[in-house]
Amino acid sequence: MKLPKRLPLIAASLLIAACAQSPTGRNQITMLSGQQMTQLGAQSFEQMKKEIPISNDAATNRYVQCVTNAILKTIPPQPDFEEWEVVVFESDQVNAFALPGGKIGVFTGLLDVAENQHQLATVIGHEIAHVLANHSNERLSHNQIAGFSMVVADAALGASDYAEHSSRIMAGLGLGFQYGFILPYGRTHESEADTLGLRYMSDAGFDPRESVALWQNMAKASGGAQPPEFLTTHPSHSTRINALRGQVQQLPKYGLFPSAPECKKPR
Repeated sequence: MKLPKRLPLIAASLLIAACAQSPTGRNQITMLSGQQMTQLGAQSFEQMKKEIPISNDAATNRYVQCVTNAILKTIPPQPDFEEWEVVVFESDQVNAFALPGGKIGVFTGLLDVAENQHQLATVIGHEIAHVLANHSNERLSHNQIAGFSMVVADAALGASDYAEHSSRIMAGLGLGFQYGFILPYGRTHESEADTLGLRYMSDAGFDPRESVALWQNMAKASGGAQPPEFLTTHPSHSTRINALRGQVQQLPKYGLFPSAPECKKPR
């Protein structure tokens, strides 16, 4: 039987990529470079800014930027990009996202559910964790192994190439904006982002106990409309809340928040 010509290259790439580890020490397959991921994140973010209205409310933008900046001060400089960019989108979606290359989007609908700066920090810390843990790289790499999205392995994507494959790339990055929602990561990624995000928000001085309240609010906002956990790639609300309760109690700064910033939520 004649093996595909590409097989040796893929096998060699996997041997190298298998050495990668997430911030929690979990083994990862990440076949794309940091520069490639930064470029894909930037291209997808620019597309979203063209398609979704951006909030011009000064108070809302100050609030979101204040919470985000406090967390980013605890994050070491990233090798593949110099600055983080934060955009508030006018949308009823109760969500936020972060893309490779330091692109953060927050939908105004989230501010109705995240009742205070600590709860908003829970979400933003979680989304930043997805970037720092290379979860999008993992997703795209797994797609490559399965035979999909091989185009993203190119060193650079021109405008025409990106336009042709944008929906597939954005799905790999965790975005489904053409359908009006953010696609969930798998359970492993979500749980890891919860753990790391809790650490980041706590280091920034925010109260990690509010992470439990935030997800209780999320459960109420969804009206309990969640399928059984074994039928979804996303942890159930109860599983997530119970896990966060246990992790909060183990944080070294639990109950001590002397450096908490004062970010004023707009009315």
